[in-house]
Amino acid sequence: MTSSLFWLAALGPAALALVGIWARNAADLRPGAVGRWAVGAGAVTVAAAGLTTIAVIVKGSISTPLIGAGGIGFSLYVDALSTSLFCLVAFIGLVVVIYSRNYLAGDPGHARFLRWLCLTLASILTVIISGNMLLFALSWVLTSVSLHRLLVFYSERPAAILAARKKFIASRIGDICLIVAMVLLYGLFGSLEYKALFNGTETLTEGGQVPGAVHAISLLLVVAALLKSAQFPLHGWLLEVMETPTPVSALLHAGIINAGGFLILRFSDIISLSTPALETMAIVGGFTALFGSAVMLTQTSIKVSLAYSTIGQMGFMMLQCGLGAFSAALLHLIGHSLYKAHAFLTSGSVVELARASWIPGPVAHPHPARLAIAITMLLAIALAVSAIFGAGLLEQPGVFATGAVVLLGLTHLVSNALDEPINLYVVGRTLAVAVLVGLAYFGLQWTTAHLMAGSLPPTESLRGPLDLLIVALVILSFGAVMILQTLMPNRLREPRWQALYTHLANGLYVNTLANRLVIRFWPSPAPKVGRPSYAQTNFDTGGAS
Repeated sequence: MTSSLFWLAALGPAALALVGIWARNAADLRPGAVGRWAVGAGAVTVAAAGLTTIAVIVKGSISTPLIGAGGIGFSLYVDALSTSLFCLVAFIGLVVVIYSRNYLAGDPGHARFLRWLCLTLASILTVIISGNMLLFALSWVLTSVSLHRLLVFYSERPAAILAARKKFIASRIGDICLIVAMVLLYGLFGSLEYKALFNGTETLTEGGQVPGAVHAISLLLVVAALLKSAQFPLHGWLLEVMETPTPVSALLHAGIINAGGFLILRFSDIISLSTPALETMAIVGGFTALFGSAVMLTQTSIKVSLAYSTIGQMGFMMLQCGLGAFSAALLHLIGHSLYKAHAFLTSGSVVELARASWIPGPVAHPHPARLAIAITMLLAIALAVSAIFGAGLLEQPGVFATGAVVLLGLTHLVSNALDEPINLYVVGRTLAVAVLVGLAYFGLQWTTAHLMAGSLPPTESLRGPLDLLIVALVILSFGAVMILQTLMPNRLREPRWQALYTHLANGLYVNTLANRLVIRFWPSPAPKVGRPSYAQTNFDTGGAS
């Protein structure tokens, strides 16, 4: 491939970085101009992503020559995986930039915010299209550094400072893990070029012998990804970035936090060789998914509830990777990013609509037996539909587990259809909807797996009893969550249920303990006294930070 693609793929990140760096002197004097430059750079990025995707469709995976020596330096590598996320982040980034241009208009730090937003987008896009692990690691660190400036945009807010410091600690631990893994990879393969790493991994796979260094590398990469994706118990920083402007929340939850998932997917050929690393991801991800989903049900703040939802969804993605369903994790990542960006950017409107449309009504008291029957029916549908696509429990446990949880989300719909007196037409129509949801989910998984066949390892079958236990616990746990969601509102007068609700509402106090540790060893200075920013006084209602 000629070097022209280098400029084609790098054009977007370069344009965004140029705005972030060149506009430094003009930031405070010409915020309107910086906004126009930022939107223009975002549009250039979307165009570059589209043209790069076309090039990959025509020529397949493409890499540029190395600028460096000895396998260390700078290069780009673009395949179906990277182009998918390149287009995703470029599109969401443009939407967030346009939103920010109007959202913070009049704030004294408006242009400064746009500059750091562009630098953050440039960093994460470089992570996605990098072709050498050195460039990957540098961009990874720069993403955290530029994001830190956005997290402390309102430096007079103590909660924002605390969140930024917790994020800083987690990021530095993750950076160390990534750098050590990079050094070990160079020692094992003699190069940091993706092509050399992938070819070396293929040789190891054919040889059937996995060196101990591979397990160490895989575990380090997994730890770095878990920290980046706000997995339990170091998830608390994500809850407190609500103190930042809403566009940061949208970009963070929809793009930056996915960097952990991209790290796993990008090096999935290596990580898939290490069963301990996969099992670690499955266990931590599965528990985080359950934890985030359960706590989310008790939150009264829409944005905090969305944050816990993100924690849980990232847990699902790690669970899928741990069970060897890498293509399913990619589909999950893309779908979650689009949904969560929209949810944050419209969070203020959701509050207003909820207030305007809420009408008191009778409280339903569904019978537990109907819930059990509904769950049984939905699991039977999951088994039947998954078998059509060859994604059954034994063949593709990661895909099946997530599909079963998706269908369990219809528990209340099916349960209400079974209400007395039973209407067979209503029951049949409801079950037909469940079947269509199952067909859509497993069909999309099948399509994604085929499209990513050259970029991601094939979905793994059941490896042993531990995987079977994990899948069973995941399905049973989320079945219990559906029952809990139904029964808790009607039993909150009982002391035991009140205690459970309180503990869940406080996230089992894990974040509280983390806050105490950070404040103890890294005490915050006294808050700055001064005139509050325009965004604070005018945008705090209806979805602002």
